[in-house]
Amino acid sequence: MRPSPGDLLTIDGRASVQFAGDRALTFRVASIPDLPTYHGWIWLSGYVLDQRGLATAKREVYVQLAGLRPALPPTPPGRAAAPARHLHAAPPAAPERPVATPARRTHRA
Repeated sequence: MRPSPGDLLTIDGRASVQFAGDRALTFRVASIPDLPTYHGWIWLSGYVLDQRGLATAKREVYVQLAGLRPALPPTPPGRAAAPARHLHAAPPAAPERPVATPARRTHRA
């Protein structure tokens, strides 16, 4: 997998030992510098993202192509995950309205 600008990646110990364990990154690729590398390795320039998807640092990283994994997009700030909806669920029932009845006339005798 060769990344492209805009890709969101998980960079962890599979990509390079320097990112193992709690040093793993969620990384948005900004560019791919044209620098010489060893076979199977690549330089990436981009942004480290926090859990909310906000950029916290700009970095250049040197990683193995075979170790790169796509990352799940973070939840945008202030939004919770939407509950699952059933596509074929019936719409909610409308509330019942009282039926108007004509007023009764009383006869006086």
